[in-house]
Amino acid sequence: MSVIKANKTVIGRVDERFSAAERYEMEKLGLLDVDGSILAWEPRAPQVDRFAIEARGVLNEAYDYALPSSFTRGLSVEIKSGQSVLWLSGTSAVDEAGATVYAGDFRAQTWRTYRNLTELLDSRGATWHDIVRTSCYLRDIERDYDDFNRIRTLFFRCAGLDPLPASTGIQARLCRSDLLIEIEAFAVVAEAAG
Repeated sequence: MSVIKANKTVIGRVDERFSAAERYEMEKLGLLDVDGSILAWEPRAPQVDRFAIEARGVLNEAYDYALPSSFTRGLSVEIKSGQSVLWLSGTSAVDEAGATVYAGDFRAQTWRTYRNLTELLDSRGATWHDIVRTSCYLRDIERDYDDFNRIRTLFFRCAGLDPLPASTGIQARLCRSDLLIEIEAFAVVAEAAG
């Protein structure tokens, strides 16, 4: 990864809930220091202005509730000449050979999915700051949503996202029986790299 670098701002520490696979993926994302500190990425502004869509008279942002979730109700993005939209297909925990990694380990698969998406964004000069929407598919949403939301919240906190992307969580049968999560993402950038 060349676009995103971790700074030394510590936002937490890994504990016994984090498997060795999760720690490995967090380290590859630049979010984990050798002493187990969880690090934030260097601050970066999105390439395109975006604004949260709110209707606080009828509902709060999802992250304001007692059981918070990490998404914004909606985003407003003005597309101008020279700007591009990136659509990232549903991406899961697969390696460079296309093999599923961390079969049965939902948390590690989630971290690897974020790593794969981060690398796809990086290949076009984009970061998570350019993401405006995600669709998150979980094989078993009842069992895995709490873990997913905790990891997503930590990941977005490490990335320093504000506002958060709009998002939907969906239970779905994924393309392989050993995949437990898949995320698609949409980004708006000033100009997509060639």
